[in-house]
Amino acid sequence: MLTSVLAACTRAAALIVLLESAVRAEEVPSRVARREVIATADRYVRHVWKPTERNVFHGVDPNGVRVDTPDAAFQPKDTRPGWWQPRKSNAGLPYMWGGFDTPESFDAALRAGKYAGDIYTEEKRRLLDAAVSKHATGIDCSGLISRCWKLSRSYSTRELAALCEPVTEFAQLKPGDIFNLHNAHVLMFAGWTDAKRERLSAYEAGSPPTWKVLINTMPLRFLLDQGYTAWRYRGITD
Repeated sequence: MLTSVLAACTRAAALIVLLESAVRAEEVPSRVARREVIATADRYVRHVWKPTERNVFHGVDPNGVRVDTPDAAFQPKDTRPGWWQPRKSNAGLPYMWGGFDTPESFDAALRAGKYAGDIYTEEKRRLLDAAVSKHATGIDCSGLISRCWKLSRSYSTRELAALCEPVTEFAQLKPGDIFNLHNAHVLMFAGWTDAKRERLSAYEAGSPPTWKVLINTMPLRFLLDQGYTAWRYRGITD
């Protein structure tokens, strides 16, 4: 009798483990290899495109959303200047608040006359999705991470951590992991730039010095002092 009870308990425990594993698998919306993640990020950095004056816009779009494209003529006093030039080859997808374009969909949107990028402002942060222009094209910081992880939609900086496990030992960081600041910004770890692991390189969109996807280098301490935390996507494989 006792043997039968123990066997039944064992089977029940095994079933629970299987069910928990199945639930956890369902929580991961994609699977992606690290090499794919980095290859995708590189495509955004290196993508070359040639806009026209049709892709420049500063004002309120047909839906009432304020848009400022980061073109070279955009020289505000209170934020970073624009950079891309009409009728010339430009490298790197432009930043767009709420953007989730691929390089291919971005090129198609340019041909259709959409606005090339839309800068971040505190007002856009306040309005969140209501400040996303349907008439602009490009990608933002969380959109870049979502595309690199092969997610079907853009997960915001308020959502990304729920797809991840925390990385508390920074020496264990691998390319494709992220540093996330809730409801603010996210960047992707690309590698260490020094033997002491005090400086790193990272892919990001929208950070200084330019409104586009780029690779920046920075001190680890700089990120930690601002409150960034490190995360590893549960769907990533080595």
